[in-house]
Amino acid sequence: MPDKKDTHRLHDLFQLPPGRTLDICLKLHTAILEHRLAPGTKLSEDEVGEIYGTSRTVVRAALQALAHSGLVKIAKNRGAFVAKPSIREAHEIFEARALIEPRVARMAAKSISETDLERLRAHIDAEHEALHAGDMGKALSLSGAFHTAIADIADQQVLANMVRSLISRSSLIIAMYWQRPDTACESHSHHALLKAFADHDGDAAEEIQKSHLIDLHSGLNLVEAQQQDKSLKDILRAG
Repeated sequence: MPDKKDTHRLHDLFQLPPGRTLDICLKLHTAILEHRLAPGTKLSEDEVGEIYGTSRTVVRAALQALAHSGLVKIAKNRGAFVAKPSIREAHEIFEARALIEPRVARMAAKSISETDLERLRAHIDAEHEALHAGDMGKALSLSGAFHTAIADIADQQVLANMVRSLISRSSLIIAMYWQRPDTACESHSHHALLKAFADHDGDAAEEIQKSHLIDLHSGLNLVEAQQQDKSLKDILRAG
């Protein structure tokens, strides 16, 4: 689950007050980002409520918040499902990231502190630990968290919320279309960014991030993917 700072930022993203609804929303959000909930998975209000010991009203509000962020799709008379981005959406989301995140990296390079650098190093270390443990879903989630941390360091709230939303939706795209067996964010790119930040080199940070995102986009196999067959109860109780 996110730390206190991340929870506060996600509170802004989902526009929910602290409480049980936000808690359920964050648990589902984490399960989606860690690829335990695959795109297209049905999110039954009754089943989610039973798993987490809460009411359908609370679950419905959490699902609506996730739908507002683009992670869940609510279909009339059918219920809620983890969103399945189309090939066109996949292109558009990564193109938006390539426009926004290099500029954000430049801003972060100018304002980054030693504490911020340590935080980014911790993200990379945690990602490597997850990879060594064979937990690819968690590694991918941590890779995304590295990018959102950069946006937070840039201290541009509007851009940071945009990046956080794009990263979340990118997780669905990677779950459906990623064609490489390694992690979604190759470690050499993150280490190169870390060096540029340590040097307060905005030009280098912008160029590295731009190249990195182009590489991520090229790693997508943009054809329709098969969905895994696993019960909602098994997925969420494992987290």
